[in-house]
Amino acid sequence: MAQQITLIGGGLVGALLAQQLAGRGFAVDVFEKRPDPRVAGFSGGRSINLALAERGLHALRQAGLADDVLQRAVMMRGRMVHTRDGRSGLQRYGVDDSEVIWSVSRGALNMLLLDAAEAAGVRFHFGQSLAGADFDAHRIRLADEQGVERDIDAPVVIGADGAGSALRAAMNAYAPLGERVESLGHAYKELEIPPGGTLPAALVGDSGGHDQFALEPHALHIWPRGGYMCIALPNTEGSFTVTLFLPAQGAHPSFATLPDATAARAFFQHDFPDLLPLIPDFAADYDGHPVGTLSTLYLQRWHLDGRALLVGDAAHAIVPFHGQGMNCGFEDTVVLASLLAEAPGDTAEVFAEFQRIRQPNADAIAAMALENYVEMRDSVADPHYLAKRELGALLAGRAPQHFMARYRMVTFTHLPYAYAYERGRAQDLLLEQLLRGSTQAASVDLDAAVAALHATLPPLPDPLHG
Repeated sequence: MAQQITLIGGGLVGALLAQQLAGRGFAVDVFEKRPDPRVAGFSGGRSINLALAERGLHALRQAGLADDVLQRAVMMRGRMVHTRDGRSGLQRYGVDDSEVIWSVSRGALNMLLLDAAEAAGVRFHFGQSLAGADFDAHRIRLADEQGVERDIDAPVVIGADGAGSALRAAMNAYAPLGERVESLGHAYKELEIPPGGTLPAALVGDSGGHDQFALEPHALHIWPRGGYMCIALPNTEGSFTVTLFLPAQGAHPSFATLPDATAARAFFQHDFPDLLPLIPDFAADYDGHPVGTLSTLYLQRWHLDGRALLVGDAAHAIVPFHGQGMNCGFEDTVVLASLLAEAPGDTAEVFAEFQRIRQPNADAIAAMALENYVEMRDSVADPHYLAKRELGALLAGRAPQHFMARYRMVTFTHLPYAYAYERGRAQDLLLEQLLRGSTQAASVDLDAAVAALHATLPPLPDPLHG
């Protein structure tokens, strides 16, 4: 008889993990508090467009879904940086078009993953919230949309129910998990650029030959303003999802000082004058969309022996500025499914090993996501940052076995996040020493720089196997 696993949460990570476990012979039931999005339409959670990178793609390949997902995604070659004076320029993520990220719709991806999991034999139960858990009796309590409760057996329960995890709350009440939530102090609000065809012809302009897009479609657009920013990610139908990031409170500008569309429009006219005309429904978007919060979740423990485990955002929610939240969660599913397949009868050991492997990497990407916010809103237009970036690219070209930009390690390889974090710090220190405060990469003797690199840092591991 197949071992029973109960999953709480049928979002991206829950659906993908369920499919992988069912494919390995487990009997999987998933309880999701929201209605089935394939029936009711997708509505829920943070809807910032998702950036799919190599780690996430690897998990989707393992599940046989990568090609289907990429058909619904838009390639992004790099950051298109829009300066205050109206200029823009592309900063590539990788060396060429083999190193790109993909903009995907959270809703469309979730529905595709649900279909795949059901096809693998997963049983989904929608409109079912976790109301409580008796871990000693190996039972959980569920409540339907009318509030009617029932208890079911759940010898092994895994929480993939996001940053506000109900299972985490139940586990923490049973045995404290050492939970710490650090608020960023900044928040976000979503707006939309519609497909270019609905805009005045004069505004469609330079869209790289893609008339349905109001901006270059194959880029993540950033309007960095030092301390705050806007970004825009492309959607397949020609629109862009725009996200404004500001301090939540405090002096202008903050969401506290921009309480409505009238105040926000004046702010955009001053700070984002080239972006504002592309958002024809600005007032409705600004007043109608909520302000979202941004926090990082840290836990000392992710599991209760072999009875319960947290994965994805339920264990390690991060801020979205490295585009790695989903990719990290998908990487979780690959590691956990493999460990469970190897030792299905010893969940206590599997859960402990899963935390041992994944927690240092989750901590590392959390730190890098926080750093990347500062980089995106401030550094992308800073001459010294640009000089370090240029020098790094020159070293990567001359000594690819010894130098790879940290962003590339995180985004295009399987090297552990913790390794990428530490290696990136060492490489950054070397770049600072070589530049000596200069804003001109050409001022550095490249032969001497390569020699210093070889003397300072060991060769990189195999990037696709870590």
